[in-house]
Amino acid sequence: MAVKPVVLALSRSGEVTAHRVAEALDARVHGREGRVDQADAFFPNALDHARDLFAAGVPIVGVCASGILIRAMAPLLADKTAEPPVVSVADDGSVVVPLLGGHRGANRLAAEIAEALDAVAAVTTAGDVALGVALDAPPAGWSLVNPQQAKEAMALLLSGAGAKVEGRDAGGATWLRDLPSGDGLRISCGTARLADLGSDHLQFAPTCFALGVGCARDCSPEELSALVNDALAEAGICAEALSSVNTVALKADEPAVIELAARLRLPLRLFSAEELEAETPRLAHPSDVVFAEVGTHGVSEAAALAQAGNAARLSVPKRKSANATCAIAEAKAPSTELRGRRRGRLSVVGIGPGQAAWRTPEVSKLVAEADELVGYGLYIDLLGPLGVGKERSDFPLGGEEDRCRYALEQAGTGKNVALVCSGDAGIYAMGALVFELLDRGPDQMGVSDAARRVEVICSPGVSALQGAAARAGAPLGHDFCAISLSDLLTPREDILKRLRAAAEGDFVIAFYNPVSMRRRTLLAEARDILLKHRPGATPVMLATSLGRPEEHVRYRRLDELEVDEVDMLTVVLIGSSHSRLAQLGEGPRMYTPRGYARKIDGDLAG
Repeated sequence: MAVKPVVLALSRSGEVTAHRVAEALDARVHGREGRVDQADAFFPNALDHARDLFAAGVPIVGVCASGILIRAMAPLLADKTAEPPVVSVADDGSVVVPLLGGHRGANRLAAEIAEALDAVAAVTTAGDVALGVALDAPPAGWSLVNPQQAKEAMALLLSGAGAKVEGRDAGGATWLRDLPSGDGLRISCGTARLADLGSDHLQFAPTCFALGVGCARDCSPEELSALVNDALAEAGICAEALSSVNTVALKADEPAVIELAARLRLPLRLFSAEELEAETPRLAHPSDVVFAEVGTHGVSEAAALAQAGNAARLSVPKRKSANATCAIAEAKAPSTELRGRRRGRLSVVGIGPGQAAWRTPEVSKLVAEADELVGYGLYIDLLGPLGVGKERSDFPLGGEEDRCRYALEQAGTGKNVALVCSGDAGIYAMGALVFELLDRGPDQMGVSDAARRVEVICSPGVSALQGAAARAGAPLGHDFCAISLSDLLTPREDILKRLRAAAEGDFVIAFYNPVSMRRRTLLAEARDILLKHRPGATPVMLATSLGRPEEHVRYRRLDELEVDEVDMLTVVLIGSSHSRLAQLGEGPRMYTPRGYARKIDGDLAG
């Protein structure tokens, strides 16, 4: 999905302007706590919040001084081709300044805001100022065939050389009409790739062709790609004139199709067999064999026509290789909105213990891009402003299988879904259950065929044991393990067997799910088992609500560990026989040496 901008209101003097901007953009207002009266979400620190949004790829409109946003973004600036737009607006709405991502939407965003506020858009990008055009950012429906030459071509124009616009589609390239006339730069508008492109010759192609493909299961990506490239070459159509790759929904997870779309840098769109069957009267090569296989008389031709629209015609009828087919349909006008549905995506994300500073930028980006958030309500709440305004589906504790199944099925409809977990989603969280559901057979309470075909992305998070270890010092500095003390899903005897093995192996141990309201005995049994193998003075760290305002960290001896001071929000770290609790200037710090002292002693002895 295209991520909507967030409007930041930092003071009451700019609050009215912020809401006017948000209304014009259909966006949300995030307000500074204690400084703004009304907002859709509030944040405590402007710099931290702006950085979090920027790292997540969210376009930012800050109603504030430009310097605030500049200071916020400065540490994160790296790749200008990937950064989201950042725009500042004066508190009184008089001036709008695109700061970053000018050709990635900031200039257009600034112009839209300026029109709504009757303000001045202070655009400073050279091409936009001098010529009113950005050659590297054509409007929707057009593609630049040789983008690597755009910078030099723009420099040529700015030097006063002038341009000559030509080609069969030049009449539709309205954004080029006001360029100064001259022979310094040649601009061609057409769908056939030209051979003499360079810094003095750019080509823009209208994206008026839809590519339809089909293939046998596990067709090689090279075979499908070669078939498409040959079809384009023979038809004299450049790949930049394609709007999309299209196929039947049954091929949503076909590696060759997915890789083809990635190679062409085109969106993949899916159609049901029923939607494709409706195109049968327009097919050049209907097939009863194909109908018997997938429920439609054609895949590649039908998919291309379904995307290109009712007035489309087949430019390239079905072409075949041993395992693949392709066809190309031409629409009446360049495509700016695509038909069909996307391949669904499920992002299984761990948000860490809760605070935004411990949430990875990749996780924040996946959350920002999601259409819907699914998870235990507390975990979604911990996303704070990043989750505000998104569709969300909350599930209670104990509803884990329902939660994961729902997320997969929603993704199966073409949605972009984020399954939100605390800590790391692959450590005692929902990651394993997602793949278990996908792996189950139809008679084992798995998921639908559509859900099996979604893209699944797993993104790492800071696990509770890592957060606790960081607060303590370095208790995981040597071999360690993690054991869940919940016997809800794991037989009690299995837990005790693992406890005995970990105790005998002298591992540092992180206990997850140490107690619950009804389960109070296993932690005490674990303590007693461990005391048979390590000293009573072994340090133990109890870390509750890590990374949250109510965080509480304390240390105990192993022989003084009491069950009643532990709850489900507590991580218990028990040291090995080598772990130490050192009293340092900043307070007690727990660590487990790896044996460097022995190495040094050996070196000295040698």
